[in-house]
Amino acid sequence: MDYANYYHIMPDGTTKQVSPFTGTEVWAVPGRSSKPVSAGQTVQPKNIATKEKEDYCSFCETRFFETPPEKARLVRDGNNFVKLEYLAPDRYTETSPVFRRVPNLFEIVTLDYWRKNYSYKLTPKQVKWRESYINNPVGLRHIIDIINYKMNRLGKSFEEVEKAPLEEKLHLADSFFGGSHEIIIAHKHFLPEAKFDNQLLSSGDLTPEEHYHYIRFAIDSMIDIFSTNRYARYISIFQNWLSPAGASVDHLHKQLVALDEWGASIGDQTRMVREDPNCFNEYGPNFAGHHNLVFAENDYAIAFAGIGHRFPTIEIFSKSQASRPQEHSEEEIRGMSNLVHAIHAATGPFISCNEEWYYTPIDSVYKMPWRILIKWRINVPAGFEGGTSIYINPMTPVELRDRLVPVLYKLRDEKKIEYLRVAEECKLQPNPLKYYLK
Repeated sequence: MDYANYYHIMPDGTTKQVSPFTGTEVWAVPGRSSKPVSAGQTVQPKNIATKEKEDYCSFCETRFFETPPEKARLVRDGNNFVKLEYLAPDRYTETSPVFRRVPNLFEIVTLDYWRKNYSYKLTPKQVKWRESYINNPVGLRHIIDIINYKMNRLGKSFEEVEKAPLEEKLHLADSFFGGSHEIIIAHKHFLPEAKFDNQLLSSGDLTPEEHYHYIRFAIDSMIDIFSTNRYARYISIFQNWLSPAGASVDHLHKQLVALDEWGASIGDQTRMVREDPNCFNEYGPNFAGHHNLVFAENDYAIAFAGIGHRFPTIEIFSKSQASRPQEHSEEEIRGMSNLVHAIHAATGPFISCNEEWYYTPIDSVYKMPWRILIKWRINVPAGFEGGTSIYINPMTPVELRDRLVPVLYKLRDEKKIEYLRVAEECKLQPNPLKYYLK
């Protein structure tokens, strides 16, 4: 492979990169990585009051009725995790959820989008749940309160909201029962015994077992959305951590958004797979291994510092023959989860980042591997990037690798992450991804 076309280190240390999958051109200039990477480490934290039951934001456990009706929750039963679906609203406080699945109050792709473009209708199961919820006095009050809030945020005055007929409000509430934009919310806002407002619970602070169920719960939600929305061709799954990454709430959560198309990036990569079925091996772990950028792996997944990204990016690829998350075995999902969890733990809670999922669309006959990208949002593209389409990444792939490796060793020794091979322990077998096999 002519890797020099995509990755070249100049004599002064400038690392020029072009993403093989997107064509994005990136330079990493020496010295830029010495800039602070986290506002959370430089801004003086504020004291918080320790509370037995948190009420810091709308995602907290004492404020269940500030999110739309809950579709499901995971609760602990001894060492097991049990899923409870479509709980009656007057039973919300009977159990303490580890994760909750709720509709997004302000959808990106709205229920009206599906209705007006595809004549989409709620399924009989969704209609039954809607009627049951509205016929519950606690549920009806919940619906009215949250629709009042939404109408006000969308520009209606308090007087207009008060005068709006109940039928209009219940019609707006259909998106809670049949929409296709959902949120997976973690149980805690802050770490146990937190004293300051920057001691938030992050993905890396979950136990490996909790993180597995977090991933598994998102996949279950994905399966359910596909089963209820026949027009969905792809579901975007992502996590925005802290405000620089686009998070509107500093409380750990993932989002799922159903789409009626793949998007340009997935379309371009599908064309690459059609022309070269092994391209994800060639330009993924094979490329990374050739340049010593692979730094962690287990039997089911492999992680390396990515090239050609606007932000420092870790790429985690599933080695499975399965090409969609919902087609993976429990062991394969757990292997992916363990590696993603380890990267989050090594990243730490103060670095704002995006977690993005990519996989084979449900209606594609060309397979590509399930992979998760973790992008550190530590820089803001500015005028230079806009004028040249050359993006300045503050950290070279080698610097990113070297920043993570010692932390991974430490976390492994402390048994805070599941066992994984680190740095030179990685096997670097050619073509480790098996997605292309029939």
